[in-house]
Amino acid sequence: MCAQIVAVDYQLGRNCVTNSQLAGLSDQWTEEKIWQKTGVKERRIAGDDEYASDLACGAAERLFARAVCRPVDVDFLVYVTQSPDQFMPATACILQARLGLPSHCGAIDINQGCSGYVYGLGVVSGLIDSGQARGALLLCGDTVSRYLAPNDLSVRTLFGDAGSATWIQASDPAQHAIGPFLHGTDGTGAGNLCVRGGGLRHPTGQENEPPQMFMDGPEVFAFTMSAVPSAVRALLERAQLTADDIDLFVFHQANGFILEHLRSKLKIPKERFVVAMDQCGNTTSSSIPIALRIAEDDGRLCAGMRVMVVGFGVGYSWSLSILKWGKTSSSPPPMVLGNA
Repeated sequence: MCAQIVAVDYQLGRNCVTNSQLAGLSDQWTEEKIWQKTGVKERRIAGDDEYASDLACGAAERLFARAVCRPVDVDFLVYVTQSPDQFMPATACILQARLGLPSHCGAIDINQGCSGYVYGLGVVSGLIDSGQARGALLLCGDTVSRYLAPNDLSVRTLFGDAGSATWIQASDPAQHAIGPFLHGTDGTGAGNLCVRGGGLRHPTGQENEPPQMFMDGPEVFAFTMSAVPSAVRALLERAQLTADDIDLFVFHQANGFILEHLRSKLKIPKERFVVAMDQCGNTTSSSIPIALRIAEDDGRLCAGMRVMVVGFGVGYSWSLSILKWGKTSSSPPPMVLGNA
């Protein structure tokens, strides 16, 4: 058997922050300037009592409500986050109980951000392809707003909070529905996009302030323009395809400026390139599944289409894959359990 994405859903943070609200915080910003630099009109921010796991849980419950799958069908839960509820246990274990998943369900966290969704796809695909699971729930959730300094408008204008849920199940191996993959890491750039403080090595941020995000925008842009186009070409070569064979390109929704430069450098026509962040901002690990769902709702993504998903950013890290989009109506057969 091989893995195939069946459905995607998402949940955004409760509060809406518009460009007008942010422009009022500084004489150097206007609504139009924020839009031009970010490609974001409004971003959704989690409420004071709303956390990343709440958003991921809400997205999963939307899949259940749509009868895409049932809790009993889930053999494995993979949760991608860089804003976990706590250090231990893994938030995935808490989500397993909260969602009412069976006790034979495996559950792990992946500490990754902008490329985390595609990394998660790789893990889930391996679990299904190897027979360890028949149906898996890939959840993403981040509340990056918790890490943003109030006076740092360069990041406050960009990021939003969201959770997403992707149901992936075993399918006919002839479909070749997920893959090949290509991953990469350049840890020498780790300090250019990071949360300073919050771990055991540095429990607090600078000057004993709460942990806060730092982003060196020019350095991140330079990395992106160097690493991502070459990775896209390498994946096409690995898959023995050309760019013309890809029906839709869905990149991590970093910001509008970066996306347009990548699209132009790779010579991808606008009609085959998804930009879907104007109403939610950069939602890190959830940005690709949100863009997939929006493209599907808009009729741009249909069953049978070949899609390239491209994650890149914090780490530095990048992760890419090619999907064959499709839906299956039936739930996977149950796992055959041992005597344990």
